[in-house]
Amino acid sequence: EVQLEESGGGLVHAGGSLRLSCGASGTTFDDYAIAWFRQAPGKEREREAVSCISRRNGRTYYAGSVKGRFTISRDNAKNTVYLQMNSLKPEDTAVYYCAATRSTNYRATQAYDYWGQGNQVTVSS
Repeated sequence: EVQLEESGGGLVHAGGSLRLSCGASGTTFDDYAIAWFRQAPGKEREREAVSCISRRNGRTYYAGSVKGRFTISRDNAKNTVYLQMNSLKPEDTAVYYCAATRSTNYRATQAYDYWGQGNQVTVSS
């Protein structure tokens, strides 16, 4: 089992940057693919998949809305996955969650069964 904790969020003006971190403990980190999801204000029942990275080989996926602006990476030695967010837009405002799966189908939302507690990102106009 893996425990996840997000950090690095905050308030930033449009066009600015933030770097989120997802730290993992309690298991072999490189056995897990890691994804970032976000839940926008007023959409309590919806979590949008933002990006994910496969275990070991570092293959990545980005939602169309963030492609070219966000970069996901992992440092297995530090048990940490990062989401570098550049050129932030107000519509990026959300609670961001990291999640983990041991499934090889790392692009499937339902495969993610371990979740962090969330971290707020707010982008002002």
